[in-house]
Amino acid sequence: MKRIDRLIAITEILLSHPNQLFPLGVFADRFQSAKSTISEDLIMIKDKLLLSNRGFLETVPGAAGGVKYLPSISVEEASSFLEKLAQTLNASERILPGGFIYMADLLYDPRIVRTLGLIFASIFRSRKPEAVVTIETKGIPLALMTADSLGIPAVVIRHGNKVTEGSSVSINYISGSSKRIQTMSLARRALDSGKKVLIIDDFIKAGGTAKGIISLMHEFVAEVVGLGILVEDVLWKESRLVNDYLSLLEYGDPSTDQPVIKAKTQVLSQIGV
Repeated sequence: MKRIDRLIAITEILLSHPNQLFPLGVFADRFQSAKSTISEDLIMIKDKLLLSNRGFLETVPGAAGGVKYLPSISVEEASSFLEKLAQTLNASERILPGGFIYMADLLYDPRIVRTLGLIFASIFRSRKPEAVVTIETKGIPLALMTADSLGIPAVVIRHGNKVTEGSSVSINYISGSSKRIQTMSLARRALDSGKKVLIIDDFIKAGGTAKGIISLMHEFVAEVVGLGILVEDVLWKESRLVNDYLSLLEYGDPSTDQPVIKAKTQVLSQIGV
């Protein structure tokens, strides 16, 4: 096999299996090449990935080591994507009575949530989360795509108990916007004790739900290493119950009280940090 053919084949395998560790022997056997040759190939692939800003290769040393592809996105591409998404959400036909904005169709579009998950993963990867946690329902696609880009499981908290999930931990929390007492529940089998977790959700107002999720994570002795939000309502910022979070879009204009969505491209400086 010519080197160019081998390079294309190895790249295709790595891109198709993000976050999966491949021992060098796998490629050496498959392409009937020496491990030293495969190492040279991987160096070339690594350089090309860096040039195209499509992620990077991580080498794990030792007998049980190998190489794996970690997907990422450039600041420029992420910024352009968020600007276009904000423009789409600002279409007049999306404004609902009460100043709400319809975005459910976008949250269930794989092309959109895949990129959003890649942005969240690129920002939070350095914190080494071991699970992505969200609460049903619209946050599920975001959490799942983020977990896929990080190569870790997604965990879904439910409103109330489900008999099909066995024993669970439930807590009551107060919704920051409606001031109503609600219940959230997570099956004991869904999350091992002591994990590092990244919380992902689609929207935040006063932050009552986010605060409830953090409290529930304490019941699992989990360490919350990040809270990622797609859209934050800036009109609730002064009375928000949580402070340590990162949002990609902001909703509302304090000067006009109008439902305007803006991209927070400044947060993208944290990509790869």
